[in-house]
Amino acid sequence: MTKRVVVTGASSGIGAATVRLFRRRGWDVIAVARREERLLDLAAETGATAFRADVTVDADVAALREHVESTGPLHALVNNAGGAFGLDSVESGSIDDWQRMFDVNVLGTKRMVSALLPALRRGADAERAGGDGGGADIVTVTSIAGHVAYENGGGYNASKFAEHALVAVLRLELAGEPIRVIEIAPGMVHTEEFSVNRFGGDQGRADAVYTDVEGPLVADDVAEAIVHSVELPAHVNLDLVTLKPVAQAAPHKVVKGPLQTR
Repeated sequence: MTKRVVVTGASSGIGAATVRLFRRRGWDVIAVARREERLLDLAAETGATAFRADVTVDADVAALREHVESTGPLHALVNNAGGAFGLDSVESGSIDDWQRMFDVNVLGTKRMVSALLPALRRGADAERAGGDGGGADIVTVTSIAGHVAYENGGGYNASKFAEHALVAVLRLELAGEPIRVIEIAPGMVHTEEFSVNRFGGDQGRADAVYTDVEGPLVADDVAEAIVHSVELPAHVNLDLVTLKPVAQAAPHKVVKGPLQTR
């Protein structure tokens, strides 16, 4: 049986890299994002199915659920849609920025889980009916910002801590079912949009984040961790995978310049 996965936030960065890797590994992929033109380009490149949806819009998620349920079993969900907006203190941070981050990082993940768990259960049952003892997977891409607080990260920290808690509670609630709940928490990842969005479109400030950092992670690195976690034997659950570049010891401690022994 060919397995099928839904990947959100698929129009760029980690999401697009994850779609590409799943397709290379022979999975059927439903690539989900807001930007339809980018999705259609990705679908043409990879053979994935493009589905335009915004995870912050109930009607869009309901339409996605109907599409999934009408087209076959689902074996994995990758909650990758998310974002960081602003880099201000708790005191001065924009309520609108905080609202956007909670809506996409926390409520978007909750919407997707609620919508697609029934399809994942059917996929898990189909796998086990085949006699191979398989199941289904829910992978959520959080951040090390959901585990370690840092100055001027208040809104992003708070939303990613909440998303981390959501994942932990979900794992407890699904205990006893053949559904793995996996959290991938990346550190510094050099993608084309993340820092630009955080700095309100200021490309110069975004580029400065990565200047002189030896070997920041790239989207393909995180995609490899996501797909690896799903393709492990069904009895092995990677509850939490934290990955950072060697040059990053913590969210607030990044070494500039070449790495060298002392």
